[in-house]
Amino acid sequence: MARMKFLCDPERCIECNGCVTACNNEHNVPDSINRRHVVTLKDGEAGEKSISVACMHCTDAPCAAVCPVDCFYATPDGIVLHDKDLCIGCGYCFYACPFGAPQFAEQGAFNARTKMDKCTFCAGGPPADNSVEEYEKYGRNRIAEGKLPLCAEMCATKALLAGDGTIVSDLYLKRVFNRGGSPNIWGWETAYSFKGGKE
Repeated sequence: MARMKFLCDPERCIECNGCVTACNNEHNVPDSINRRHVVTLKDGEAGEKSISVACMHCTDAPCAAVCPVDCFYATPDGIVLHDKDLCIGCGYCFYACPFGAPQFAEQGAFNARTKMDKCTFCAGGPPADNSVEEYEKYGRNRIAEGKLPLCAEMCATKALLAGDGTIVSDLYLKRVFNRGGSPNIWGWETAYSFKGGKE
């Protein structure tokens, strides 16, 4: 079974924020939430790189490990989703996630915390696929329509890749080797099970 993954190629990302805009518009998320954000390292300096970051749909998700009400679950293809009906808004997932994926809309008096929201890999949530309830709580379910997440489809430079982790990693490796490099990236072996050099 495929494990769905995101990967952003820092050599191609131009910090246009098209992925952020596409996600926000597709899922009608509240103004105070960005399910995806672009991070720039060495901004304005030589060697500047940008990457698009969202929920990485971890195999052993730390957000799920700390949730006291077990509102997180993984689909058969590895997409980590959550049930907003179970969420109590405690914020433990926010502190556990190294990617800053869980977010809380600021609503009510004194910006009281609400139910958690995060990237769904455009896979919706627990309600029936493409139902009105699912769209209102989680956004559009493009996976049920046989499509990839809109953020990746809208990426003008194809820096943001999404899909089966094996295919995504193979595509990225081909890009790296075509550029004359090697994937000496911290955590690569763990995330994508890459063990060797050129084939």
